[in-house]
Amino acid sequence: MIDLLPILQQTEIVAKEAGAFIRKERQSFDLNKVEQKGLNDLVSYVDKEAEKIIVDRLSRILPEADFITEEGTGSTNGKEYTWIIDPLDGTTNFIHGLPIFSVSIGLKFHDEVVLGVVYEINFDECFYAVKGKGAFCNGKPIHVSPAKTLGESLIGTGFPYSAFGQIDNYLSVLRLLMEKCHGLRRMGSAAVDLCYVACGRQDGFFEYDLKPYDVAAGIIIIQEAGGRVSDFEMGDDYLFGKKIVATNGLIHDELVSDIQKIWKK
Repeated sequence: MIDLLPILQQTEIVAKEAGAFIRKERQSFDLNKVEQKGLNDLVSYVDKEAEKIIVDRLSRILPEADFITEEGTGSTNGKEYTWIIDPLDGTTNFIHGLPIFSVSIGLKFHDEVVLGVVYEINFDECFYAVKGKGAFCNGKPIHVSPAKTLGESLIGTGFPYSAFGQIDNYLSVLRLLMEKCHGLRRMGSAAVDLCYVACGRQDGFFEYDLKPYDVAAGIIIIQEAGGRVSDFEMGDDYLFGKKIVATNGLIHDELVSDIQKIWKK
């Protein structure tokens, strides 16, 4: 595997460049330019242009890599390295002028995510990690929280916006957790949620119907911060399996157990 630290440094620059473009466009954003890809699945020219910027820059940094992107820029040809990109995670927040939204860039080597950068634009926070080197935010090491039980935990999640087949199970899980933990939060950007677990602002996070570009960068950042990631069945199909649980590790078994009491495959 190539030396990832120089790649990481350049990827941070790319994420911040795309973030600067997004920040500038938010100042004069026109709601009439919003498109709808599907039920409540929104996109704008900002997402598309930011993705073009990212793919162009990353293609120069690592020409031998494939791309998995939200808006379909780039190509996939079965190469060893694959960039997994969400140019604007939290588009609905962005459209409504509501923080939080972010740029999320992950790099996969074969079947494993080995590099991740998440740039939260509104607070100018850049979270990043490379396998085996720890996790950081704006140059400072970050670590997951020391919470040992759900009873002392704050849990993040995301609300379904188009896949409503599991809505009753989801609401039942929320009710169960409301009675057990300090509270539930919905940021609107899964990438940011994962980073907030990594730096200890949240103790756990779960969501379903997510895409690889929503979670790729956050996965490695949490793992390098000392946390744990699984799917709802305690397995490892969390990148492409659409179901993810991410925690500080200490509450992981308890959180997954509670989800499994209700959730149906």
